[in-house]
Formats: sequence, structure tokens, C-alpha cells
Amino acid sequence: EDIEPDVQHLKQEAASMMRKIELLEASKRKLLGEGLGSCSIEELQRIEQQLERSLSNIRARKIQVFKEQIEQLKEKEKGLLDENARLAEKHGICLQPARNDQNENQPQYYVESSPSSDVETELFIGLPDTRTRRISHQIWYKFWY
Repeated sequence: EDIEPDVQHLKQEAASMMRKIELLEASKRKLLGEGLGSCSIEELQRIEQQLERSLSNIRARKIQVFKEQIEQLKEKEKGLLDENARLAEKHGICLQPARNDQNENQPQYYVESSPSSDVETELFIGLPDTRTRRISHQIWYKFWY
């Protein structure tokens, strides 16, 4: 017998929650631009102001995230520059400051070329055998002419 009032209370609470859900869904549809035909000018202005506030909050958050990402990338760049300098020193490579038009705060470096580098700068197209013959032909040609 004491259960009956509790059941009634739960039914009322469930009905109240259903109404709240319906109102929230209707509000959501209006914010999405659906079902605006029955809205008054005042209601449309209220929705517009709410959307403008939301958009302002979204843009502020986006700017904050971009700033955080920029700071993380600057830290990563600093770490990579430090590591690059450490590796260059370890391998005896001379790093010279390079001209930096984009950001005066951050130094950029280039490797000073050494005369003893074993880098081939010519482009050869074809099989390796053809390339070898071409090189020996060039040497032979320079020798005789």
C-alpha cells in the first residue's frame, strides 16, 4: 500500500523528464536551423544571439589550441636544433649560421662543405654498366684530348 504513492511519484517524474527531453530536442533542432517556421522574431533573435556566443566561444578555444600547438612546435624545434648542433659537434661538422628572413629569433644553420666529400653530383640514366663505361670513356677522352 505504501508502494502506490512511490509509483505515482515515479510516473510523474518520468513524464516530467519526457517533457524536458522533448523541449531539449526542439531547442536542438532550432539551433540546427530546423523547424524555425513557427518562431517569432524575438525567438529568432534569441537563437541568433545564442549561436553567436557559441561561435565566439568556439573561435576562442580554436585560437587557444593553435597557440598551444605553436608553443609545442617551438619547443620541438628548439630540441631538434640542439640535437642537430650536438650531432654536428660529435661528428666534427662545422655549422655556420645561415641567413634567416622568416624568423630573426631562431638561428638556422647550413653545413660547410668539405673538399673531401665523396658525393657524386652527376646524374646518370641507365644501367650501372652503361654508367661505368661512360665514366671510363670520359676519363679516356680527357686523357687523349
